[in-house]
Amino acid sequence: MAKQLDYSTMCQIFARFQAAEPEPKGELEHVNAYTLLVAVALSAQATDVGVNRATRALFQIADTPQKMLALGEEGLIEHIKTIGLFRNKAKNVIKLSQILVDQYGGEVPSSRAALQSLPGVGRKTANVVLNMWWGHPAQAVDTHIFRVGNRTGIAPGKDVDAVERAIEDNVPAQYQRHAHHWLILHGRYICTARKPRCADCLIADLCPSRGMDAAKA
Repeated sequence: MAKQLDYSTMCQIFARFQAAEPEPKGELEHVNAYTLLVAVALSAQATDVGVNRATRALFQIADTPQKMLALGEEGLIEHIKTIGLFRNKAKNVIKLSQILVDQYGGEVPSSRAALQSLPGVGRKTANVVLNMWWGHPAQAVDTHIFRVGNRTGIAPGKDVDAVERAIEDNVPAQYQRHAHHWLILHGRYICTARKPRCADCLIADLCPSRGMDAAKA
Protein backbone atom coordinates (compact mmCIF):
# COMPACT_ATOMS: atom_id res chain seq x y z
CA MET A 1 0.00 0.00 0.00
CA ALA A 2 1.50 3.34 -1.05
CA LYS A 3 1.15 6.29 1.31
CA GLN A 4 -1.37 9.03 0.56
CA LEU A 5 -0.15 11.41 -2.14
CA ASP A 6 0.10 15.12 -1.37
CA TYR A 7 -2.50 17.61 -2.61
CA SER A 8 -0.31 19.05 -5.37
CA THR A 9 0.34 15.63 -6.87
CA MET A 10 -3.35 14.74 -6.65
CA CYS A 11 -4.19 17.91 -8.57
CA GLN A 12 -1.70 17.01 -11.28
CA ILE A 13 -3.02 13.45 -11.59
CA PHE A 14 -6.67 14.40 -11.92
CA ALA A 15 -5.92 17.30 -14.23
CA ARG A 16 -4.32 14.77 -16.56
CA PHE A 17 -7.26 12.39 -16.28
CA GLN A 18 -9.62 15.25 -17.08
CA ALA A 19 -7.56 16.44 -20.05
CA ALA A 20 -7.50 12.91 -21.50
CA GLU A 21 -11.22 12.21 -20.88
CA PRO A 22 -13.25 15.27 -19.80
CA GLU A 23 -16.55 13.37 -19.50
CA PRO A 24 -15.82 9.73 -18.62
CA LYS A 25 -18.79 7.41 -18.90
CA GLY A 26 -19.71 4.15 -17.26
CA GLU A 27 -19.80 1.17 -19.59
CA LEU A 28 -23.10 -0.37 -18.47
CA GLU A 29 -25.80 0.26 -21.06
CA HIS A 30 -29.05 1.78 -19.79
CA VAL A 31 -31.90 4.03 -20.93
CA ASN A 32 -33.17 5.47 -17.64
CA ALA A 33 -32.57 5.39 -13.88
CA TYR A 34 -34.40 2.09 -13.49
CA THR A 35 -32.43 0.21 -16.15
CA LEU A 36 -29.22 1.65 -14.73
CA LEU A 37 -30.17 0.36 -11.28
CA VAL A 38 -30.96 -3.09 -12.67
CA ALA A 39 -27.78 -3.22 -14.77
CA VAL A 40 -25.58 -2.29 -11.83
CA ALA A 41 -27.31 -4.83 -9.58
CA LEU A 42 -26.75 -7.51 -12.23
CA SER A 43 -23.08 -6.57 -12.63
CA ALA A 44 -22.01 -7.90 -9.22
CA GLN A 45 -19.40 -10.61 -9.87
CA ALA A 46 -19.97 -10.19 -13.61
CA THR A 47 -18.40 -8.14 -16.39
CA ASP A 48 -20.02 -5.08 -17.92
CA VAL A 49 -19.68 -6.71 -21.33
CA GLY A 50 -21.59 -9.78 -20.17
CA VAL A 51 -24.32 -7.70 -18.52
CA ASN A 52 -24.74 -5.52 -21.60
CA ARG A 53 -25.05 -8.59 -23.80
CA ALA A 54 -27.84 -9.92 -21.58
CA THR A 55 -29.74 -6.69 -21.02
CA ARG A 56 -29.93 -5.26 -24.55
CA ALA A 57 -32.96 -7.36 -25.42
CA LEU A 58 -34.29 -7.27 -21.84
CA PHE A 59 -34.46 -3.49 -21.65
CA GLN A 60 -36.32 -3.31 -24.95
CA ILE A 61 -39.28 -5.02 -23.31
CA ALA A 62 -38.79 -4.22 -19.59
CA ASP A 63 -37.48 -0.72 -19.01
CA THR A 64 -39.76 0.12 -16.06
CA PRO A 65 -40.56 -1.68 -12.80
CA GLN A 66 -44.09 -2.31 -14.02
CA LYS A 67 -42.90 -3.97 -17.23
CA MET A 68 -40.37 -6.04 -15.30
CA LEU A 69 -43.09 -7.32 -13.01
CA ALA A 70 -45.20 -8.19 -16.04
CA LEU A 71 -42.28 -10.14 -17.47
CA GLY A 72 -41.97 -12.06 -14.22
CA GLU A 73 -39.09 -13.87 -12.56
CA GLU A 74 -38.95 -16.78 -15.00
CA GLY A 75 -39.12 -14.44 -17.97
CA LEU A 76 -36.31 -12.37 -16.51
CA ILE A 77 -34.19 -15.49 -15.93
CA GLU A 78 -34.41 -16.34 -19.61
CA HIS A 79 -32.72 -13.05 -20.41
CA ILE A 80 -30.02 -13.06 -17.71
CA LYS A 81 -29.13 -16.76 -17.36
CA THR A 82 -25.69 -16.11 -18.85
CA ILE A 83 -24.85 -13.87 -15.87
CA GLY A 84 -23.41 -15.35 -12.68
CA LEU A 85 -25.82 -15.84 -9.77
CA PHE A 86 -28.69 -15.15 -12.16
CA ARG A 87 -31.41 -16.84 -10.09
CA ASN A 88 -30.74 -14.83 -6.96
CA LYS A 89 -30.31 -11.66 -9.00
CA ALA A 90 -33.64 -12.28 -10.75
CA LYS A 91 -35.39 -12.64 -7.38
CA ASN A 92 -33.88 -9.37 -6.19
CA VAL A 93 -34.78 -7.47 -9.37
CA ILE A 94 -38.40 -8.60 -9.11
CA LYS A 95 -38.54 -7.73 -5.41
CA LEU A 96 -36.99 -4.29 -5.86
CA SER A 97 -39.30 -3.62 -8.80
CA GLN A 98 -42.32 -4.39 -6.62
CA ILE A 99 -41.02 -2.06 -3.89
CA LEU A 100 -40.45 0.71 -6.42
CA VAL A 101 -44.04 0.36 -7.62
CA ASP A 102 -45.56 0.07 -4.14
CA GLN A 103 -43.51 2.69 -2.30
CA TYR A 104 -42.05 5.06 -4.88
CA GLY A 105 -44.65 5.29 -7.63
CA GLY A 106 -42.45 3.32 -9.99
CA GLU A 107 -39.60 5.82 -9.72
CA VAL A 108 -36.04 5.16 -8.55
CA PRO A 109 -35.32 7.13 -5.34
CA SER A 110 -32.41 9.55 -5.32
CA SER A 111 -31.18 8.97 -1.77
CA ARG A 112 -28.50 6.48 -0.79
CA ALA A 113 -30.47 5.20 2.18
CA ALA A 114 -33.56 4.50 0.06
CA LEU A 115 -31.52 2.80 -2.63
CA GLN A 116 -29.67 0.62 -0.13
CA SER A 117 -32.98 -0.50 1.35
CA LEU A 118 -33.79 -2.25 -1.94
CA PRO A 119 -33.05 -6.00 -2.29
CA GLY A 120 -29.67 -6.66 -3.88
CA VAL A 121 -28.59 -3.01 -3.70
CA GLY A 122 -25.49 -2.34 -1.63
CA ARG A 123 -23.54 0.85 -1.09
CA LYS A 124 -21.46 0.43 -4.26
CA THR A 125 -24.55 -0.03 -6.44
CA ALA A 126 -26.26 2.92 -4.79
CA ASN A 127 -23.21 5.11 -5.36
CA VAL A 128 -23.02 4.19 -9.05
CA VAL A 129 -26.67 5.16 -9.56
CA LEU A 130 -26.29 8.38 -7.58
CA ASN A 131 -23.21 9.34 -9.57
CA MET A 132 -24.21 8.30 -13.06
CA TRP A 133 -27.85 9.34 -13.02
CA TRP A 134 -28.06 12.26 -10.61
CA GLY A 135 -24.50 13.54 -10.84
CA HIS A 136 -23.72 13.21 -7.15
CA PRO A 137 -20.00 13.05 -6.27
CA ALA A 138 -20.49 9.52 -4.93
CA GLN A 139 -17.55 7.13 -5.08
CA ALA A 140 -18.35 3.52 -5.98
CA VAL A 141 -15.26 1.52 -5.01
CA ASP A 142 -14.84 -1.70 -6.97
CA THR A 143 -11.80 -3.98 -7.29
CA HIS A 144 -10.22 -1.68 -9.89
CA ILE A 145 -10.50 1.44 -7.73
CA PHE A 146 -9.32 -0.46 -4.66
CA ARG A 147 -6.22 -1.63 -6.53
CA VAL A 148 -5.44 1.72 -8.18
CA GLY A 149 -6.09 3.68 -5.00
CA ASN A 150 -3.64 1.59 -3.02
CA ARG A 151 -1.02 1.06 -5.73
CA THR A 152 -0.75 4.74 -6.66
CA GLY A 153 -1.36 6.39 -3.30
CA ILE A 154 -4.37 8.24 -4.71
CA ALA A 155 -6.66 6.64 -2.13
CA PRO A 156 -4.96 4.08 0.10
CA GLY A 157 -7.08 2.02 2.46
CA LYS A 158 -7.34 -1.44 3.97
CA ASP A 159 -10.93 -1.95 2.80
CA VAL A 160 -13.37 -0.44 0.31
CA ASP A 161 -14.89 1.88 2.91
CA ALA A 162 -11.47 3.31 3.74
CA VAL A 163 -10.68 3.81 0.05
CA GLU A 164 -14.04 5.54 -0.46
CA ARG A 165 -13.29 7.90 2.42
CA ALA A 166 -9.80 8.55 1.09
CA ILE A 167 -11.22 9.59 -2.30
CA GLU A 168 -13.79 11.86 -0.65
CA ASP A 169 -11.18 13.39 1.68
CA ASN A 170 -8.24 13.79 -0.71
CA VAL A 171 -9.39 14.14 -4.32
CA PRO A 172 -9.71 17.87 -5.09
CA ALA A 173 -13.34 18.99 -5.06
CA GLN A 174 -13.46 19.94 -8.75
CA TYR A 175 -12.63 16.34 -9.70
CA GLN A 176 -14.97 14.51 -7.32
CA ARG A 177 -17.81 14.20 -9.84
CA HIS A 178 -15.86 11.96 -12.22
CA ALA A 179 -13.20 10.55 -9.90
CA HIS A 180 -14.57 7.04 -9.67
CA HIS A 181 -14.98 6.69 -13.43
CA TRP A 182 -11.46 7.88 -14.14
CA LEU A 183 -10.09 5.43 -11.59
CA ILE A 184 -12.21 2.50 -12.79
CA LEU A 185 -11.21 3.00 -16.41
CA HIS A 186 -7.56 3.47 -15.45
CA GLY A 187 -7.64 0.23 -13.47
CA ARG A 188 -9.53 -1.68 -16.14
CA TYR A 189 -7.32 -0.74 -19.08
CA ILE A 190 -3.97 0.60 -17.83
CA CYS A 191 -3.23 -0.16 -14.17
CA THR A 192 -4.30 -3.78 -14.52
CA ALA A 193 -3.91 -6.35 -11.78
CA ARG A 194 -1.36 -8.80 -13.15
CA LYS A 195 0.68 -6.70 -15.55
CA PRO A 196 0.07 -2.96 -15.30
CA ARG A 197 0.85 -1.04 -18.47
CA CYS A 198 3.15 1.52 -16.88
CA ALA A 199 4.69 2.43 -20.25
CA ASP A 200 1.27 3.63 -21.40
CA CYS A 201 0.28 5.35 -18.14
CA LEU A 202 -0.28 9.10 -18.23
CA ILE A 203 0.53 9.43 -14.52
CA ALA A 204 3.53 7.05 -14.39
CA ASP A 205 5.97 9.80 -13.42
CA LEU A 206 3.79 10.65 -10.40
CA CYS A 207 3.19 7.05 -9.28
CA PRO A 208 5.26 5.47 -6.48
CA SER A 209 4.74 2.04 -8.08
CA ARG A 210 5.88 3.01 -11.59
CA GLY A 211 7.85 0.39 -13.46
CA MET A 212 5.75 -2.53 -12.28
CA ASP A 213 5.24 -3.67 -15.88
CA ALA A 214 8.98 -4.10 -16.34
CA ALA A 215 9.31 -5.82 -12.98
CA LYS A 216 6.57 -8.31 -13.85
CA ALA A 217 7.62 -8.89 -17.48
